[in-house]
Amino acid sequence: MRKWPAAGLLGTIALGCGCSRNPSVLLDPAGPHAQATGWLFWLFIAVATVVWVIVVGLLLVLMLRSRARGGVVAPPAHPVVSTEGRLRLIVGGSVFATFLILTGLIVASFTVDRDLIALDRQPSLDVELTGHQWWWELRYPGATPGETFTTANELHVPVGETIRLRLRSVDVIHSVWLPNIAGKRDVLPGVDRELVFRVDKAGTWHGRCAEFCGLQHAFMGLTLIADDPQAFKAWQEAQRAPAREPQTDEERFGRDVFVSGPCGLCHVIRGTDAAGHSSSAPDLTHLKSRTTIGAGAAPNTKGYLGGWIVDPHAIKPGVHMPTNLQSPREFQALLSYLETLQ
Repeated sequence: MRKWPAAGLLGTIALGCGCSRNPSVLLDPAGPHAQATGWLFWLFIAVATVVWVIVVGLLLVLMLRSRARGGVVAPPAHPVVSTEGRLRLIVGGSVFATFLILTGLIVASFTVDRDLIALDRQPSLDVELTGHQWWWELRYPGATPGETFTTANELHVPVGETIRLRLRSVDVIHSVWLPNIAGKRDVLPGVDRELVFRVDKAGTWHGRCAEFCGLQHAFMGLTLIADDPQAFKAWQEAQRAPAREPQTDEERFGRDVFVSGPCGLCHVIRGTDAAGHSSSAPDLTHLKSRTTIGAGAAPNTKGYLGGWIVDPHAIKPGVHMPTNLQSPREFQALLSYLETLQ
């Protein structure tokens, strides 16, 4: 009787996991790579279920037959010819069925791999994805240097076009995983790798680093936003533009605080004296166009942004960004200026 509460608890946990609101699951594919992988997943589940039902069914039949005979019957000293023949038939049939099942699964896996390789040809957009502890740098190369721009932690792509991510890491091993879109791909220091995918419907999906990379591995999120081609082009044009000029004295003072203070030593804002490229901290030119800060550690609101500036370790312990000691006036001016970076 004591087994029933444990079984009920396990069932409740399983139902709770099935009701998760996390949209980043393989079972909700948004592209052909995840769809093909999902089909293979369900095929394996179906085959394994059928085999399990057959085995359990045979076991129950044997148990019922043994019970009907009044218990276990001792085997005869010499096997009966008919019984030996049936055993050979059962064993031979089981081996043959196992061979057919494994061959079928191998063929299915090969077919899916071949189809995915065919989808990877002729990408229409290249994006450079660099893993850092603990954030993602995204660089969109353009035809000219003026058309190239860099952002962080949010990957925008056009719907229906094949995208090639060029993967690299500057510190440790990371792994990019977009469950709704494609499978995992390791991001290795000193090794250039690629991940090719396509998104077939507009929406927002959440990826993550799938390889333990240090203290804040859990807060190394990657948000994928798939827009229709026109919306994606509009986003590209907005990202290519330099930062908006400050409109008030406080905003102008905040820009001066950023450029002359510790922020400008690591971060970049195009269109200011802190322009260029940084390999140690995210580009902040269009900071407020992103939905989160700290690679998903907190929402990108004024309050959390202020807390992040003053003490980022309170939000993301171990992050490489240092605390900032500023006067109240400098802090408020800096925060006002950063809020304009749409």
